[in-house]
Amino acid sequence: MGRVGTGPARAKGDPRDELAARLRALQEFSGHGVRALAREAGLSSSSLSRYLGGQTVPPWPAVLALCKVVRRDPRPLRPVWERSSSPLPAPPRSSRLVTPPLPAPAAGPKDVPPPRNDLPRDVADFTGREKQLAAVLDAVEAHRVVAVDGMAGVGKTCLAVHAAHRLADTFPQAQLYLDLHGFTEGREPLGADPALRALLSALGVPSERIPQEGGVEPLAAVWRAELAHRRAVIVLDNAADAEQVRPLLPGAGASVALITSRNRLVGLDEVPPVSLEVLTPEESAELLRRASGDAGGPESRLGRDPGATAEVLRLCGQLPLALRLAAARLRHRPGWTVGVLVERLAEGPGEFDTALAMSVRQLDHATGRLFRLLGLVPGETFDMYVAGALADVPPRAAREMLEDLLDAHLVQERSPGRYRLHDLVHQHARRAGAVQDPAALREKALRRVLDHYVHTAAAADAAMPFLAGTRGPSAGEPPASVPSFADKRAALGWYMNEYTNLIAAFEAAVATGADRHVCELPRFMRTYFARRCGTTHLNFLFERSLTAARRLGDPWQLAEAHSDLGFARYNAGRMAEADAAYASALPLVAETGDLRSRAELTMRLGYLKWDEGQVTEPLGLFRQAAGLYEEAGSATGAAHARAYEAWALLQLGHHEEAARLAREALAVPHTDPAWPPALTARITLGVALAPDSPDEAVDHLQHALTVAREDRHPHNEAWSLNCLGVALRRMGRHEEALAAHREAFALLDALFEHHWKIHFLNDYAETCRLAGLLTESLALHTEALALAPRTGNRHAEALAHEGLSLLLEETDPEAAGRHREAGQGLRGELAVV
Repeated sequence: MGRVGTGPARAKGDPRDELAARLRALQEFSGHGVRALAREAGLSSSSLSRYLGGQTVPPWPAVLALCKVVRRDPRPLRPVWERSSSPLPAPPRSSRLVTPPLPAPAAGPKDVPPPRNDLPRDVADFTGREKQLAAVLDAVEAHRVVAVDGMAGVGKTCLAVHAAHRLADTFPQAQLYLDLHGFTEGREPLGADPALRALLSALGVPSERIPQEGGVEPLAAVWRAELAHRRAVIVLDNAADAEQVRPLLPGAGASVALITSRNRLVGLDEVPPVSLEVLTPEESAELLRRASGDAGGPESRLGRDPGATAEVLRLCGQLPLALRLAAARLRHRPGWTVGVLVERLAEGPGEFDTALAMSVRQLDHATGRLFRLLGLVPGETFDMYVAGALADVPPRAAREMLEDLLDAHLVQERSPGRYRLHDLVHQHARRAGAVQDPAALREKALRRVLDHYVHTAAAADAAMPFLAGTRGPSAGEPPASVPSFADKRAALGWYMNEYTNLIAAFEAAVATGADRHVCELPRFMRTYFARRCGTTHLNFLFERSLTAARRLGDPWQLAEAHSDLGFARYNAGRMAEADAAYASALPLVAETGDLRSRAELTMRLGYLKWDEGQVTEPLGLFRQAAGLYEEAGSATGAAHARAYEAWALLQLGHHEEAARLAREALAVPHTDPAWPPALTARITLGVALAPDSPDEAVDHLQHALTVAREDRHPHNEAWSLNCLGVALRRMGRHEEALAAHREAFALLDALFEHHWKIHFLNDYAETCRLAGLLTESLALHTEALALAPRTGNRHAEALAHEGLSLLLEETDPEAAGRHREAGQGLRGELAVV
């Protein structure tokens, strides 16, 4: 009971057979049937059956999940899995797309992940569409882009995905799928900005190479550049119109795109269309037969009553999706005649709704209610935790109900544990819920989902600490269970998977007046935004948070909203607006009496004044913040402030005091190697100790550099490199210092972070001067002098004047004097001791 047979016969020694055999051994060891094992591993039973039978090679995470259930080391399975996943010979149709082979990629780390494949599963019973499939492949070969259009449920996505699977071997470097939500009820079409960020993330493009400002065009340019040196196939599903999809199309290179839309995309003159009609009666009958498992012939269920079979085809409108849903009911009801199926189909109000309603009627009460409530899900995908919040049941119980919905073809499993509703099914669920469920029940269900996202985001934020102590969530009720995050990488992965759903949840909170959720959800996304996303969207979110906080009338929420908006403005380089927001926050934070909030706002003011070129004022603010953190009992917060106080003292030339404070910050216990206070302290020590303890200094800076690289934080990497250059220069090791500076500037160029150069230009220029590169030094100080006023950094401007006065002393004494006077004037304004 519960075992599966092997798949179709293949050549002896086929690695797929070996992998399937070893997976069946795992099942036997577990003592579970297929369904029970699938439930334990978080897989669908239908998918697991295919893996065990050798029909499908499972994704590696599925293999890991099975090994985890039986507590076996998965590493011996990896070579077999890799051989099984190797591309097979291309099918005849796509073999026409032959191009010269690409150069072999450069050798990388041993754990480089396999190419991304987001394509949904290709249906085994794909029926008809020979002419349309040929037209799609011909269009791809001739134009590299094709648009498939047609009515809802006609099979556009199925055809595009089928064609993409046919092309996968010819385009092995990525197979991507993106739902553009052009016709998703209750959702706005996906904008070009989030669409491009999702696609670039799917390609594995590092965040530092993704532009954070400038709108859509810089993102589109990076997207086209990334595709230019890859062979990738992209399915852009459910487009609203030509303008939505135009920025997402490949440019130069070999990559191809398949677009689907309910509209004819007449605005894309260069893209050939392939229009789909409903299936022919013959194709519809064949699809119904294959999908229902009917043997065919006059004595089969369908053959015995051709009139009833024709009526099924009519009631389903010859739409593939409706036919599949009806066929699933017939397949799982061996006692039904086709006449019974017709009677059930005829009970509903419409052709497609009829098929769906009939499927839903087979569910038990709890699962049927969950299906209707899934129409309220604000995001594109969901997991068992979201389903559990909707139904107010534990996640495991929700997972069992989702398995039943998956078997009934009412939900789709995009990846293990991640579910979605087809657009038409989603619409039906919303309509059915509005009719059958009380409004109060639906409102409470949606509010529980919003509670889930706020509290889970808070848990993820706590696992990747960036700020020194953030107050926990107060919105709604804590869910009975939220995902656990072992470390910050797990939390970051959750944010990346859930980003679009979190934004959709925020919009739902705004629409339903859930003001506390509107205030708190962006707050628990700040760390993620700091590491992976641009600043424009963060400003937009906090603007709406401030509006919600004003409606709430909660002094603490209002104070935090002003402070958070100021920090968003600061990160976007909008310094005057940041100063104004902080000014509004100061009296409100003082009124709350919350010491941690006061300390955090004081630190933020210190960052702002530092970037404006002040030195002594930030020093005082960092000291004040340290005292507030100590009074609040936060040793880590105090260490954070002391580390920045040490850095400020270093800039003032107080090396011994800076080193002492940096050592104090390093001594505070912490578990994260990339903990910001420790990084700041190590960089400070590296520069402060350079002349007297060069070995220790280099050790601290190399440690900071390694941590920044492992943490994939390019800004900290550039900072570490620049300070390494300063320290090496102070040791007289000028060539090594120059190499470090040049590497730092190469990183900033790749990041498009030209304003960040103001912190490094004068250091680099001084190293060049001492190394005898006077022309290069002159150019760097001149660049700093031009950039400093634009960034508002008067300290850097004074340093540039002082550097130029030294360089020009012999060649142009008059100009040197002017620069000296200007520098002294700025120093007087800054009151630097």
